[in-house]
Amino acid sequence: MNGLAVFLALLPVILIFLLLVAAKKAADISGAWGWLAAVVIAWLFFKTPLGVVLTASLSGMVASFPISLMVATSIFQVTVMIESGAIARVATLMKTVSPQDKIVQVLLINVGFGTLIAAMGATPVSILPPIMLALGYSTFVSIALPALGYDALCTYALLGVPIVVFSNFVGRPVGDIAHVFARYMPFISTCIAFGMLWIVGGWKMIWKGLLPTVLAGASAGLVAMLMSSIGQVPLTGIVAGLAVILVMLAYLKVRGRRLIDRSLLNEQDLAIEKKMGLLAATSPWLVLILFSLLINVKSLPFEKLFSVTWAMPLAIIPGAPEKVRLFSQAYFWVLVSTLIAVPFLKVDRRQLGISMKKWWKRAPRPVFAAAIFFALAFVLNHSGKGSDWQLLATGHNMIAVVAEAAASLFGKFYPLIAPFIGLLGGFVSGSEASAIAMLTKLHLATAEKIGAWGILIAAASGIGGGLASVISPAKLQNAAASIDRIGEEAKVIPVTFVISLAITLVCAILTLWWSY
Repeated sequence: MNGLAVFLALLPVILIFLLLVAAKKAADISGAWGWLAAVVIAWLFFKTPLGVVLTASLSGMVASFPISLMVATSIFQVTVMIESGAIARVATLMKTVSPQDKIVQVLLINVGFGTLIAAMGATPVSILPPIMLALGYSTFVSIALPALGYDALCTYALLGVPIVVFSNFVGRPVGDIAHVFARYMPFISTCIAFGMLWIVGGWKMIWKGLLPTVLAGASAGLVAMLMSSIGQVPLTGIVAGLAVILVMLAYLKVRGRRLIDRSLLNEQDLAIEKKMGLLAATSPWLVLILFSLLINVKSLPFEKLFSVTWAMPLAIIPGAPEKVRLFSQAYFWVLVSTLIAVPFLKVDRRQLGISMKKWWKRAPRPVFAAAIFFALAFVLNHSGKGSDWQLLATGHNMIAVVAEAAASLFGKFYPLIAPFIGLLGGFVSGSEASAIAMLTKLHLATAEKIGAWGILIAAASGIGGGLASVISPAKLQNAAASIDRIGEEAKVIPVTFVISLAITLVCAILTLWWSY
């Protein structure tokens, strides 16, 4: 019976994996079938009333708002910026940066700029491949590097949404647990930077770029630790991206290399420059940074007002209200900053109409995918509870059953396995935040059984989930589509898979070292 219970508890995730890998189904379709399987199993096998299962699913969808609605608003923002020519204007600037030093150019664009725009809701795998291709890099490199660079501080992407989601699941304020993630960042971001150089030029490129790579990775990681210590976690990705850019520019200056070379611009690039200034092109991001500062500075009244006074609790599950906190959420301010920037971008009615049509075509499925994985997580977490929302027995809870089996199978070495489980979760769910939603309770329960530091283990799994970006079929296909090379992503995955395993192994070793 125990073996059957473990198998059925894992079956929704196994089903999703098979649908993604074997049947080549999209994340939203796979997630929907996985959720349905979890509903049926929780109801019929783990004796959870159907009303409890469906209510938990609804609560999970509401809990997904920080990521699902952020997906919606960030797609809207990027679409408007593309239609207005703002992204093209930013691309012309990136083309001119560090033409004499390819190593610094790779790090500047994919670690520095990639981290910066990811933190503000843009998608590096959509924006950076055309730039890399225009700079003379191969199709393979142009697809792989933006996906790998997106991992560098994935935990702090989208104004820190993944770590906010994590704090909700562990029931601790962001400030209390941010240092746990931050301690990994100098190691992980540096490994990712080396991974980029290996893709571009193998071991020869790594040895040649040893110093700038360490500088770039360490500066991003140390900023994560600094922002954690001063309580400004949502701004980590923005500050880290800027720090990498400034450090690389300083490195070029010290080496006597040219920072900008405008001779690379063609007539079309010059026309784009003439049409729109750089400040106007980046106005949505500048406005967003301003609002982010205002609502996160503790000396100002907005943080407490928006997070506590106006928490907007939604009592779906009795005794466990989901706090919407609309005015402190990144998705709200991404939407506001986009609308405010419309006059600066000179978006006319036609362009806005086209943007809305493209947004409606692009957004619903990724939004649903994010929501359905949270719904799945809540079904797993609340399985085995009766109509009074009290757990009947630990053997009736799907998470508890798997945790018991994992603790028995791996014992004290479970911390070594957890990041790889996160990597699988990120691959299956398509995002770090969704992997956190699915796996955090499992890691906490397992860690309690083996006497390990549960929050650290769960955080390591989250980092593993972020590293899955470089092997995510959806993200790689997105990168390939942006340069009209659909199908080329299949050649990238075997290489990036090895890199993701190697970096996850580093995370796993650190986790085993720190968790007891």
